[in-house]
Amino acid sequence: MGLRRRFAPVALVALAIPAGAEPAPHPDCALAPARIETLEGIGPRGELRFASGGRAVLDSPRWPEDETAARERIGARAGQRLAISPRGGPDRWGRERVGAESLTDGADLAGDLVAAGLVPVDPGEADELCRPALRLLEQAARRQRLGLWWEDPIDAQDGPALRRLAGHYAVVEGRVRHVGERSTRTYLDFVPRGGDGLTVTVTKRTWRRMAAHGLTADSLHDTRVRVRGVIDVRRGPILVAATPDAIEMLDGQDDSGVRR
Repeated sequence: MGLRRRFAPVALVALAIPAGAEPAPHPDCALAPARIETLEGIGPRGELRFASGGRAVLDSPRWPEDETAARERIGARAGQRLAISPRGGPDRWGRERVGAESLTDGADLAGDLVAAGLVPVDPGEADELCRPALRLLEQAARRQRLGLWWEDPIDAQDGPALRRLAGHYAVVEGRVRHVGERSTRTYLDFVPRGGDGLTVTVTKRTWRRMAAHGLTADSLHDTRVRVRGVIDVRRGPILVAATPDAIEMLDGQDDSGVRR
């Protein structure tokens, strides 16, 4: 009876939405039927291991390189029953991408990690960030300097600091000084030509998708943004924006991180 009470509101909301009222979700975000699993423990790269033998990872956070605190927070829930909502297809290791809610205290496991500042929000291998509302929890953790966010943001003009992060995932902030559109990719430069700072590259396919999100050469030029991805170093520090969600416009945001 308790489980029926938990799931009933979801069913009622679904019935209340008229057919065709909302666009179909991106295939990477399509939900499969929910089920109940018992968390047995946590494996490599944030892998949730269930008593049934199933394996999954939380959708929308990126598992951190320094995973100690995140592992402890999830591991403390071993033995709890979880409401599991599979989303999209499996990752490269065959693990489901899921939302997970504890039936013990109602906590959303991904939201709990993000709110504590233990993981950044990132679509991972998906082409779309399926839970953009998690960005609000990340913003709150950043304002409180929790976990990963205890230091000031990495400056896109700080070439030496960016080079030290080569091969690592980073969240970087800065003002776009130049947008160069080429036939195969677009370049966002954060320093003048010859300067020591970040360049973000965007493939032609991703650039087209960014336009649908309102990210264009005109809207990005001379705008403060937050970018996230793995830093590479060639002639200078490079970050490949793999999805439109890799770039957030910061100009015009209020204190909550919501654009006005």
